[in-house]
Amino acid sequence: MSVLHFIVNEILSSAPLLVGIIALIGLIALRKSISDTVTGTLKVIVGFLILMGGANIVVATLTPFGAMVQSGLHLHGVVPTNEAIVALAQKSFGAQTAIIMALGFIVNVILARITPAKFIFLTGQHLFYMATLLAVVLGSAGIVGLNESILGGILLGTVSTIMPAFVNPFMKKVNGNAGFALGHFNSLGYITSAAIGKAVGKNSRTTEEIKVSPKLGFLRDSLVMTTITMIIICVVLAIIAGAHSLASYTQGSNYIMYSLTEALTFGAGVAVILMGVRMILAEIVPAFQGIALKIVPNALPALDCPTTFPYAPTAVIVGFLASLIGGIVGMFLMGPLGLALIIPGMVPHFFDGGTAGVFGNATGGRRGAMIGAFVNGLLITVLPALLLKFMGSFGLANTTFGDSDFCWMGILTGNISKFGVAGAYILIVIICAILLAAASFVTVRNNRRPTSDTSISA
Repeated sequence: MSVLHFIVNEILSSAPLLVGIIALIGLIALRKSISDTVTGTLKVIVGFLILMGGANIVVATLTPFGAMVQSGLHLHGVVPTNEAIVALAQKSFGAQTAIIMALGFIVNVILARITPAKFIFLTGQHLFYMATLLAVVLGSAGIVGLNESILGGILLGTVSTIMPAFVNPFMKKVNGNAGFALGHFNSLGYITSAAIGKAVGKNSRTTEEIKVSPKLGFLRDSLVMTTITMIIICVVLAIIAGAHSLASYTQGSNYIMYSLTEALTFGAGVAVILMGVRMILAEIVPAFQGIALKIVPNALPALDCPTTFPYAPTAVIVGFLASLIGGIVGMFLMGPLGLALIIPGMVPHFFDGGTAGVFGNATGGRRGAMIGAFVNGLLITVLPALLLKFMGSFGLANTTFGDSDFCWMGILTGNISKFGVAGAYILIVIICAILLAAASFVTVRNNRRPTSDTSISA
């Protein structure tokens, strides 16, 4: 168990090390020189650390933003935050999580080898979060011990294989078949956003072609536009919420100036993320060819959602705002639906909503980005509320899982668990086989099609 804990907690759950090891294996399989192998491996690891550093900056600036919404506007309820609920769950389900994650990764590699859905899920923290969810739901339903580990591993390996496959037809529209897939457990939201964009976005221009007056030419820079948007949002919200809402953060400084500084820091965090993404993609895609050629033929690495940001930076901020509005609207639906009050979490709405905006824009331009991300906001508000009843004692916590795939997977697993251990084995094998068949069909059909023109009609 100590060895397994070390592998899971120190390697598999660390995205930089996990992807660095994969890159190292790929470069060795390609028989690269020692110099190229060391350089490529270290650049992938450093690139991921840069990306995570930028993400941490963004998360840190969004935390007081969320405090203004809750304290300043007098809202109290459940805030979906993956990191928080996972930290709470480790006290009771740490060992089970470790075993499920290790088995799930092995199952993912095996399935990628033997099925047409050749995607290896490399977003380590999301594998860890999904393993935690499965441990909590299965354990809360009374399925424990070896059965919990085996069933959880099968489910984790299956969902890690099928979701990149289902979202990949749209991912190819985003990145132009750039040699990597999306490995992020809000794929249901991205698929929904892309489908809505395709339905409503005919003749809608891309967000990246928003016309700007020559006098405001600086707004053509997506980073400048993102930063200015956040300045407006943070300062206006701070004025509405009042100084008391930020008292625990400002440490006596002026709350308006504090909000301005946080907005500027947010822009810096986004810039760091984009730099890390560029470094990762420059190294991981060539290195992964070694995996594809030697170990899992034709495999694609499934990477974290910020890898989509450089393809439509303006759509990211459009998606964030539209998803946040969807979350606010969904919050007011909780009462009539008889569900727990889900307060919009800034972190999932930025990363999930921003990515949903990119997918909606890829298929439906501005209209697709706005409407698709808005629906994503509704999904990541309603689904977490439905998940709570399957979380056992953790359903009473003031936080829960925030991304759509965690929610539907938890709800599905919770319902399956009602049939007991024997029934769960039968149902999970049948359901996973059906999902893998569907993912294989989508992959084969998608591979037969030439990469379509990724541009949006002007």
